[in-house]
Amino acid sequence: MINGIINVYKEKGFTSFDVVAKMRGMCHQKKIGHTGTLDPDAEGVLPVCLGKATKVCDLLTDKDKEYKAVLLLGIETDTQDISGEVLNQSQVDVSEEMVRETILSFIGEYEQVPPMYSALKVNGQKLCDLARKGITVERKSRKVTIHNIEILSMNLPEVEILVSCSKGTYIRTLCDDIGKRLGCFGCMKSLLRTKVDRFELKDAYKLSDLEELLKQPNEQWDFIASIDSVFQKYLSVTAVSEAQKLVDNGNRIPDAFILDFSEEMMQEKVRLYDANGRFIGIYSYLSESKEYKPVKLFME
Repeated sequence: MINGIINVYKEKGFTSFDVVAKMRGMCHQKKIGHTGTLDPDAEGVLPVCLGKATKVCDLLTDKDKEYKAVLLLGIETDTQDISGEVLNQSQVDVSEEMVRETILSFIGEYEQVPPMYSALKVNGQKLCDLARKGITVERKSRKVTIHNIEILSMNLPEVEILVSCSKGTYIRTLCDDIGKRLGCFGCMKSLLRTKVDRFELKDAYKLSDLEELLKQPNEQWDFIASIDSVFQKYLSVTAVSEAQKLVDNGNRIPDAFILDFSEEMMQEKVRLYDANGRFIGIYSYLSESKEYKPVKLFME
């Protein structure tokens, strides 16, 4: 079984589930999951977790992301993107300077109401399923963070933007909100996800490329990221061989069993390896009991 993460370039026309289904066929294993839904019309970075790495899925879903999008002013749709039914249209009688100021005003935290056409659930039902039945329900706004917006080009009524944002941010809704604040409506014309945590667009592989790469001998599979590569920001610590039984049983590890233990290693989260260099998981240091407590284990 393959254990690791592949940076897949999801192409237009595929759902995120389509990508997982195709990867299961190519890798000949069922234990595969993706790290955050991309709409069928969107494309770009979709990290796919295989084997033990599926435990990372929820962690990567929570990571910050980066998108390149085209905002189309003057049109409002029911889906907040160009694929939806047009609800309103208007002239775009705003200056480039006003558009620039309005877009940049969204940098920081703001309350965003999730779109009806989304996979979020209300009372056990997906909002998108309700929307397709013509049912609209009240949605609570959620606080999201726009870390940065870069305006790449402007040729009104279109504006190309690069957005760095927190988890749970809908770029479609951001485009809709920008249009409303300008008073001329707006929707998303296209979307390209360029980054999820450390996984970038320039390193992403299309499914057709992966099909050929996976036919190569295993030792040439350098396109599969190791599980611990996701946690490089955490300090690494190594348990000595005398602690192997504690490690294998998923027990807490006293700091006396940590190789070359120092005060620097007394951190909220660390990467723990056994004496053989095997990545065990993420641990948290407890200063009162002077031991490491497992947070997430990746060994079998």
